[in-house]
Amino acid sequence: MKNYAMKMCSVKRLERTELEMPVAAADQVVVKIEYCGICGSDMHFFQNGAIGTRKAPPDFILGHESAGTVIEVGKDVTTLKVGDRVALEPGVPCGKCQYCKSGKYNLCPDVHFLAAAKPPTNGALRNYFAYPAEWCFKLPDNVSTMEGTMLEPLSVGMHAAGRGGAELGKTALIIGVGTIGYMTMLACKAMGVSKIIVSDALENRLALALQHGADYAINVKNEDAVEKVMEYTDGEGCDIVFETAGSPVTLASTWKYVKTAGVIVNVGNASGEIPFVFGELARKEVDIRSVWRYRNIYPIAIEAVRTGKIDLKHIEPAMFPFEKSQEAFEYAFEHRSEVLKTIIQVTE
Repeated sequence: MKNYAMKMCSVKRLERTELEMPVAAADQVVVKIEYCGICGSDMHFFQNGAIGTRKAPPDFILGHESAGTVIEVGKDVTTLKVGDRVALEPGVPCGKCQYCKSGKYNLCPDVHFLAAAKPPTNGALRNYFAYPAEWCFKLPDNVSTMEGTMLEPLSVGMHAAGRGGAELGKTALIIGVGTIGYMTMLACKAMGVSKIIVSDALENRLALALQHGADYAINVKNEDAVEKVMEYTDGEGCDIVFETAGSPVTLASTWKYVKTAGVIVNVGNASGEIPFVFGELARKEVDIRSVWRYRNIYPIAIEAVRTGKIDLKHIEPAMFPFEKSQEAFEYAFEHRSEVLKTIIQVTE
């Protein structure tokens, strides 16, 4: 067997490079990576060589949405065996800091997150990968390995929904129905949110959302979003407003849609200074909550998919073979308004 990775040798350029075949340490398993999704952060590194001040190191390996099959097990591993299909949670925290010990390991300052530049941690766009067994989650028989790859963005959406207090009786607005917005919508539906409104400028995204969970869709190109939200909520606004587009403009406008005593959830993590109308927020006593990745979600996400509470099967990603990873990244950028997800089939 040979192990190859797609390394980002320069901005907008990937090259296939042979790596040593990994060997499992005592607490690791070796995973044959079968699928690797392209995330927005991967695209930022590919297009710009950086995300803000986080610069990609030389010969960086991208990819943190991955799943595959265990082919080797370390001597201390008892939870997995050869042949198990697993999804890899991409963040490996230190386990020792105050955040890890309190269960908020996503906030660990020393976390090694795949395809992240601080600290430089190479990703999963490779054939074989030795990875800590603790962060490999076994997939049930009725959950495909490709669905396992999509658990990563689903976990972001589920964490966002949890941060917003999504539950039966609540009304939610999701601003931006890209991958994360769509996953947030699926999570809100599974958690019982009674009325889900989505907004976007792309009709294809809105149509898909209406088919799979949204009650109302607002095309911001030709509709007044504030007017429509108030119409759909009897003039009260929404209990939860999720900003998932990552736009400073839409994040700054969230106060217009939120109900008194409601919650604004910043999922898209727009950069730069955001001007909020704090007088209006104070008058309504609104909470503003942020989202940083996720924590303790993978087992719950797997169970939700296994039981059919969340359906990922209807998502039809654009698929590319490993040797066409360059084309996959180019396609994901050029067709970002048309395709919800792009996935690379690394090995069969």
